[in-house]
Amino acid sequence: MPSSKILDHPKALCNQIRRVALEAGEITLKYFDDVEGQGVEVKADGSPVTIADQEAEALIEKALAEIAPDVPMIGEEATAAGRIPDLSQSEYSWRVDALDGTREFIRGGSDFTVNIALIHKGQPVLGVVYAPAKGELYAGHGEGTAVRWLEETDNEKSIHVRTPPKEGLTIAASKSHGSGQKLEAFLGEHKIAKILKCGSSLKICVIAAGKADIYPRFGPTCEWDTAAGDAVLRAAGGVITDTDGKALRYDGADPKFLNPEFIAWGDKAFVDDAV
Repeated sequence: MPSSKILDHPKALCNQIRRVALEAGEITLKYFDDVEGQGVEVKADGSPVTIADQEAEALIEKALAEIAPDVPMIGEEATAAGRIPDLSQSEYSWRVDALDGTREFIRGGSDFTVNIALIHKGQPVLGVVYAPAKGELYAGHGEGTAVRWLEETDNEKSIHVRTPPKEGLTIAASKSHGSGQKLEAFLGEHKIAKILKCGSSLKICVIAAGKADIYPRFGPTCEWDTAAGDAVLRAAGGVITDTDGKALRYDGADPKFLNPEFIAWGDKAFVDDAV
């Protein structure tokens, strides 16, 4: 099926991308029990990379080229290797992080994910986030389509953000990155009931699932880190904004595909009151 046709059928496309994410997840699990045995390298930016990252991204890249051959892919490992396609000739592009949460993966934690997102004119319109070690998948392809699927029960249910509880906010926070002064200052401005620590793009997904309210991130991230979770969150009724309240864009404006500092919000009505 030509890419132009499959792009017109987001539900069918999302189902295909879910299958690709599951296959990529199987590759990461193959190496999960013996990370040290496969070797860990350090990239130029200081971040770690494993064979699992590279093999999973290669599988995704091949699959996406077959599904939508005209749509360029921006992948974390491909970008690190200098393979960056020209995005100016296509309204659509992919953002891929085949193993988000590599540090978590290396130390044997289960909070790592496969992230695949479709971008249209700078906006994330489809996203799949799969946590292989948890058997947990999140997906969305437009408003009202967000779902969470559990491998153990083969159960899928719709998810939606929640209204912030009166007793206080639940904040999604990173396992791997420190709080920092900006985060402490931000949290000091809000009534906090609980801090929920998790890794990778699961921090965004727990907001989409109504289990947390806000995820503030004041450190560096790249487009492939957030795009899939952002698509799921938007499908669940939330949004990710920069610190000025503007929705994140995925247009490669930064040559390293860096995001601005951002806040993921469950209740969009809360944004105007908080920024």
